[in-house]
Amino acid sequence: MATGRTHRPATRSRGIPEATVARLPLYLRALTALSERSVPTVSSEELAAAAGVNSAKLRKDFSYLGSYGTRGVGYDVEYLVYQISRELGLTQDWPVVIVGIGNLGAALANYGGFASRGFRVAALIDADPAMAGRQVAGIVVQHSDDLEKIISDNGVSIGVITTPPGVAQQVCDRLVAAGVTSILNFAPTVLAVPDGVDVRKVDLSIELQILAFHEQRKAGEEHEGAVAPVAAHRDAGEQGPDGDVPAVMPA
Repeated sequence: MATGRTHRPATRSRGIPEATVARLPLYLRALTALSERSVPTVSSEELAAAAGVNSAKLRKDFSYLGSYGTRGVGYDVEYLVYQISRELGLTQDWPVVIVGIGNLGAALANYGGFASRGFRVAALIDADPAMAGRQVAGIVVQHSDDLEKIISDNGVSIGVITTPPGVAQQVCDRLVAAGVTSILNFAPTVLAVPDGVDVRKVDLSIELQILAFHEQRKAGEEHEGAVAPVAAHRDAGEQGPDGDVPAVMPA
């Protein structure tokens, strides 16, 4: 039986801020890419640029790990990969269950990145009797009636919810009661959990709305940029062919 439930990352006990924890996967992704290219060392500036943060923030984050690099040389890539992986708890096997095997759940089950990052999809669970017994990504889908037994048998501490929003809280409650202490929620609803249970919410519609905001703002800036030269001419007192100051035409 897997024992993922008994091992917890050391980040909280060592006082690493949550903001730093949230950036560690970004550093790890950039470092892994460097490692795959057999790059031995990297400067804080190069790694910060690859991770999308500033170098001062990166150096501060790494100080929490006790890693300061070497002046004139930089950071050892392989050692940082190991150090961050260990801090995130990725040097061990984490069995994961996915509950709700619709299009999104099936896509996640087929995602190959889990295994390479320390996560193993131990079970797929769905409430639809017609789904039970089907294979998705080489894994047989099991009925939700057996959820508690599945969690226990596989030593699962991480659950992924991809159900419709109306049943997400009920699924969450059952996962928590069965011993799951971390949940990744894709359902478009806010889950209530007791102390000691961590929830990360992924809402694609919210991310798209944020992008729409930025697109609207960029469009507004482009419009202002197009109007500004004409307004500048008017402010400078430039005259039109008839001697009149040209008016700025509305958009």
